[in-house]
Amino acid sequence: MKKLRLFLLCTAAVMLLASCHGSRGLDAFEIPAEFDTSRDFEITFWAKNDTNMTQTEIYQRAIDGFEALYPNIRVNLRLYTNYGVIYNDVITNLATGTTPNVCITYPDHIATYLSGVNTVVPLDGLMNDARYGLGGSDVRFDAPTSDEIIPKYLSECVIGDTHYALPYMRSSEAVYINKTYVEALGYEIPDVPTWDWIWEVSEAAAEKNADGIYKVNGQDVMIPFIYKSTDNMMIQYLAQAGAGYSTADGEILIFNEQTEDFLYEISSHVQTGAFSTFKISSYPANFLNAGQCIFAVDSTAGATWMGSDAPLLDIAEEKIVRFETVVRPIPQLDPENPVMISQGPSVCIFNKADPQEVLASWLFTQYLLTNEVQIAYAQTEGYVPVTEKALADPVYVDYMSRAGEDNDLYYDVKIAASRLALDYTANTFVTPVYNGSASLRDAAGQMIENTAKATRRKQTIDDAFMDKLETDITALYRLNEARGGAMEAKDLGPLPSGAKALLAVIGAVWVGILAYVGYGYAKEKKKQKR
Repeated sequence: MKKLRLFLLCTAAVMLLASCHGSRGLDAFEIPAEFDTSRDFEITFWAKNDTNMTQTEIYQRAIDGFEALYPNIRVNLRLYTNYGVIYNDVITNLATGTTPNVCITYPDHIATYLSGVNTVVPLDGLMNDARYGLGGSDVRFDAPTSDEIIPKYLSECVIGDTHYALPYMRSSEAVYINKTYVEALGYEIPDVPTWDWIWEVSEAAAEKNADGIYKVNGQDVMIPFIYKSTDNMMIQYLAQAGAGYSTADGEILIFNEQTEDFLYEISSHVQTGAFSTFKISSYPANFLNAGQCIFAVDSTAGATWMGSDAPLLDIAEEKIVRFETVVRPIPQLDPENPVMISQGPSVCIFNKADPQEVLASWLFTQYLLTNEVQIAYAQTEGYVPVTEKALADPVYVDYMSRAGEDNDLYYDVKIAASRLALDYTANTFVTPVYNGSASLRDAAGQMIENTAKATRRKQTIDDAFMDKLETDITALYRLNEARGGAMEAKDLGPLPSGAKALLAVIGAVWVGILAYVGYGYAKEKKKQKR
């Protein structure tokens, strides 16, 4: 019984100490001097896939190719259909220490992950390591060097002063236009549409005959302008207007005069039926392809769903309307100086107790930037590779030159969207990243959604509505809480008296354990001498 009591006492003390130690998080990752090829490693890779089986096959081919080069590393793929679900699952697993090893993500999300201690691996040291860094001497494949990653894309992975991710693919937004209907309405499509032009054409397309049938398409359904991502819509408009959104340290600036003016504008076009959103009406491509929409704004990566001959058509064949599709930049305030958002997934690595496991994850992350993986994935949708090396590869150059040869690999709308993303790279921007920036992004879109819904419900959109909207959005997304600073260690001040007392008790317990063990040992020795 004495031994049992001693065992329980020791176990309780060890658990208590372990819990206190665990609250500090993992130790900072240090690069091993050499990768241990004598050991087997199993790593998990969380990625997004929009039910595109070709992309799934590309991921699997990448894993197979990597495992052939590193037989001691096994990669387990877990696919998600939504970045938001990945984000929520990572947050849940952070609390239990069961995060994936490698994860497709966005910098806004990483900034939240960094609210823990040593949760995400900083990559600067790994990128520059002579043996295992980008293009390192001991890497078993033709990895790009840091200089071969497009600088603008690489800079988007910096949080604070540190790289916490590598870019994987990049895209922007585009407006997919039913040219046939626009010309039938008597308009010509400019190279860079303006907001005024889009609104004017949309209002013209919303006109009906006396019997309630829309003039432009002869149907009883027409939503001329549908925007898929209203957070991007608000963010890009404010950037074009030079208006406030947020500062780099998390100061909220979005509640301003330009924001209100834009919401009033949106409301007026919702009221006439000229505008709606994805969350209200559903996916814009489905309306576009049915001849029930003229301007569908979506990512350039969504091009394979857009147009009468789209390879990923998602409506019944009898509902498809034949029309000519053209791809243009999103609506602008100043067409001479276009401004559009840069988006697309990046890849981060989560820290683990075993540095060798982290190094195995880093090697796989590099493999995702090889030409074979980059080009194959870029060919599936309107994404563009993130390395100059892949862009200059003859395989990719040939692919981009063959637009329209078929409605699958060389689908003209898809390649046009890719070309747009490449042509406007210098005109793109990213929003400030900090702990809480993901919430502000959601809030930006929700302001448009709430205004559109209220308009549809015949509510009065006035100053009182705008004041309540600000209050509601601030509360819903906790925008009045402290922002930023998640990337830096914080001085939490002296330990509370309760914590000090707990540590004193733990110390006393260990002293008692040692004294008890020592007493028992001495007593046993005396017995042996007798």
